Amino acid sequence: MFKEYLLSNNIKEENIIHINFESAIYDDIKNYKDLYKYVKNKIKKDKMYLILDEVQNVNSWEKAINAFMVDFNLNIYITGSNAYLLSSKLSTLLSGRYIEIKMYPLSFKEYLKFNNYDNNNLDVKFNEYLKYGGLPAITLIKDNDELVLSYLNDIYNTIVKKDIIDRNNIKDTALLENI
Repeated sequence: MFKEYLLSNNIKEENIIHINFESAIYDDIKNYKDLYKYVKNKIKKDKMYLILDEVQNVNSWEKAINAFMVDFNLNIYITGSNAYLLSSKLSTLLSGRYIEIKMYPLSFKEYLKFNNYDNNNLDVKFNEYLKYGGLPAITLIKDNDELVLSYLNDIYNTIVKKDIIDRNNIKDTALLENI
């Protein structure tokens, strides 16, 4: 979405480098040296915009980011869902040269606006909000309960089972799941 925003503000496509590390296209970028080399080869002389999605999948990615800030005229945007990126270590890794923007689920008011709902039948719409939650992607699939359940399970497995358990080195995962 941010890339589309840049394009709509007359930023040329060739001035935007967008890498989503969940895509198999970028499987060859394993570490910061690979990332640095890839981005360096894409940079033109003009101001560039670098968007890195799920950057935590690259080993020592922060070294490449720090080098980009020193070596090139780049605006850098990093996204990640992993608890690693939420760590207080992030400010140390990026030498205090970043602005964090936290993304939260939609509030009920935002949910109404996002779905282009009017203020009629708010009870029904609020029950829908309670059922599906405020994750924007669910709006696109909410007519398919099986797909919604799968999506929510994937999020749960990523956040609870992977991020929380791994980051906190929790041994008794069954107890955490029960809680």
